[in-house]
Amino acid sequence: MKKPMKSTLAILGATGLVALAGCSTDAGPAATVANGDTRDVSIAVFNGWPEGEAVSHLWAAVLEDKGYDVALEYVDVVPGFVGLSAGDYDLNMDVWLPGTHADYVAEYGDDIVDLGAWNTDATLNIAVNADAPIDSLSELADNADLFGNRIVGIEPGAGLTGITEDSVMPTYGLDSFELTTSSTAGMLAELTAATDAGENIAVTLWHPHWAYAAFPLKDLTDPEGALGDAEGLHSFSRTGFGDDYPTLDGWIQNFTMDSAPLDSLQNDMFGSGADASEYDQIVADWIAENQEWVDTLTV
Repeated sequence: MKKPMKSTLAILGATGLVALAGCSTDAGPAATVANGDTRDVSIAVFNGWPEGEAVSHLWAAVLEDKGYDVALEYVDVVPGFVGLSAGDYDLNMDVWLPGTHADYVAEYGDDIVDLGAWNTDATLNIAVNADAPIDSLSELADNADLFGNRIVGIEPGAGLTGITEDSVMPTYGLDSFELTTSSTAGMLAELTAATDAGENIAVTLWHPHWAYAAFPLKDLTDPEGALGDAEGLHSFSRTGFGDDYPTLDGWIQNFTMDSAPLDSLQNDMFGSGADASEYDQIVADWIAENQEWVDTLTV
């Protein structure tokens, strides 16, 4: 879904095109905020990754309050890494390691900087409707017909898509299955339709995600470990970020957010069916309800 322009947050680039925003070529020093950091900050937000969208909106609101001008730039994963490595974006806050995005970090790691993990509870999953008659990935092949011989996936270039194709499906003998890919929004639309119709469905999903609160779901157990262990959600910057934003660089390196507040913010933003134009107010309301914790982010 295309995100509209807003009065305080310039949300750009929903098509995934790399737009120059992080580095100005204008003569003269860049405008700064009171702490000496450069005022303009661009955060690349991966399309279809709600945990990254939620935390990016949170930080945008916090930084705007501190005098920064923040642009949230929606982009697919590959252009996001390309743009960050080229210096076109300043930050991304949704890099999954050590598994999901490892190939991209290996490719672009010389030109991007890991600012650390802010959450370490992320997991990749194959989820099914809660009343499905199976509980394990080891049972899926023998019950293929119950799920239409397919797993509903997300974006073709997503790390979860690659792990499902290259690890999960061969490990559990899912040769007869088709992994359909389109987008996270497309997967959620199919999940909604199947839930409304009372039909079985298998989807690629991950924790943390608001869908677990919105739909009756269960994760299939993974006895062979094909989906990997729990991962960390990392913030990455372009090189030189710490020179231009020494204070913000420290804030992001020190930032942690447990799954409970993250899930709360995600559910407020995405679980109620709110339009993107409402996100600023939803985040502002969430901050007001969690002000004491939010104040710790910038000390």
